[in-house]
Amino acid sequence: MNAKASLDLPQGVTVDAPVVTAEFAEILSHDALALVAQLHRQYEPRRRQLLADRVARAKRLDEGERPHFLPQTKQVREGDWKVAPLPKALECRRVEITGPVEAKMIINAFNSGADSYMTDFEDSNSPNWFNQVQGQVNLRRAIRRELVLEQGGKTYRLNDKIAVMQIRPRGWHLDEKHMLVDGQRVSGGIFDFGLVFFHNAKEQVARGAGPFYYLPKMESHLEARLWNDIFCMAQDEIGMPRGTIKATVLVETILATFELEEILYELREHSAGLNAGRWDYIFSCIKKFKNNKDFCLANRGAITMEVPFMRSYALALVKACHKRGAPAIGGMSALIPIKGDPEANEKALAGIRHDKTRDANDGYDGGWVAHPGLVSIAMEEFVKVLGERPNQIDRKRDDVQVGAADLLNFQPEQPITEHGLRMNINVGIHYLGAWLAGNGCVPIHDLMEDAATAEISRSQVWQWIRSPKGKLDDGRKVTPELVRELIPQELAKVKATVGGDTATYDRAAQIFEQMSTQESFAEFLTLPLYEEID
Repeated sequence: MNAKASLDLPQGVTVDAPVVTAEFAEILSHDALALVAQLHRQYEPRRRQLLADRVARAKRLDEGERPHFLPQTKQVREGDWKVAPLPKALECRRVEITGPVEAKMIINAFNSGADSYMTDFEDSNSPNWFNQVQGQVNLRRAIRRELVLEQGGKTYRLNDKIAVMQIRPRGWHLDEKHMLVDGQRVSGGIFDFGLVFFHNAKEQVARGAGPFYYLPKMESHLEARLWNDIFCMAQDEIGMPRGTIKATVLVETILATFELEEILYELREHSAGLNAGRWDYIFSCIKKFKNNKDFCLANRGAITMEVPFMRSYALALVKACHKRGAPAIGGMSALIPIKGDPEANEKALAGIRHDKTRDANDGYDGGWVAHPGLVSIAMEEFVKVLGERPNQIDRKRDDVQVGAADLLNFQPEQPITEHGLRMNINVGIHYLGAWLAGNGCVPIHDLMEDAATAEISRSQVWQWIRSPKGKLDDGRKVTPELVRELIPQELAKVKATVGGDTATYDRAAQIFEQMSTQESFAEFLTLPLYEEID
């Protein structure tokens, strides 16, 4: 069906993509697109300036500058203020489950027993046109308790008691190429937020839980200020009181950790706290210090939440949140249940317990899981610490003292092994191949991989090649030649694992080789990949 013939488009708006169902047309209604266009016209110049500021900051870091706490915002860090009170629906978030905006995932996550469900238009979702708009359809149905799925002889429907929904739009760096306003692509985040807010915000308020969001990939408090201004304008446009929206910021970049309180301050009317987005955080550290000859992280598997820089990040986040009356939510353990291997499964479950026990004892108010089968285990560990309390925001952690040197203490540097190198190549190819085929959340080697973990894989290989410390434990230097030698071997393993149509994996191997061996560093894996999907 031709989009232009089937949609009533606002002036200056074009949609260059098929409208495959009547529900697509309902999502892409004149008034909904008009809100997206209005937000775009008002705020796109600021988004572009902030992205330019990222590039300039990255250049300075490449030249040796180090992150620091901002002198110009000292008064915010030393001021006496709190975020606005939480709505009842967000007071208890001991376990949050996450996953893409796919119907079966939505139903299973809602029914999982978790307190909250972060449904995702971003890292666990391949942002092709169908996924983005069908995801909007799925959420619209789910919020109204109308989402039902018939699949494999089974009927999936929502329970009477379901998790509280929070929605993650795309980050500031991503466009939506299929919608143009005045000839210019709109922000993917504004597209995702604008549509889901327009269609569902009032319904969510009427049902007592929402509209709530998760905000990804921010690098500064000015990027948080942009979201806050967008929230204000969107609420004004539909006649909703300011402060109705609540949003949790994913702290996924090393630079954001130097502005934790400032980010909370900018969103204080709309803040629902911060989340420790650990996998993107590791990727951010590699990206920001990739050209520093003294920086080189060990195998991905060795970078746990217990290593110095990750430990400092985790504790600083709890302290900042609780100081300001906001929830602190722990990040994702990538472990998932393992079928058919009781011993390996027990080891994975023990890893989940360890992860959530540490977070709860550190003061976190909740944490993430990637699979419904892990909700009860994570819940047990938080309940052991919290008891009947919905959260532990009253635990201030004044004992925590984290300085810039602690956040930048990048250990360990070893081991780097051939197995670790092969694993990065294997995971990178496997994930990219699935992403190109439309799947953004993929179980690989008994871990749930999304775009963040794939980013670590390819950026580590790129950096190991260029760092003088990028040597395997047997003394061999990681080189483009070694990577090119291993890629076809790992591609063959991936193909043997996935079976079926493997055409996208051949392309994935080409992309991985190019991105890990080329001289320039691509800021995000998903930027060039997005141009290859429909």
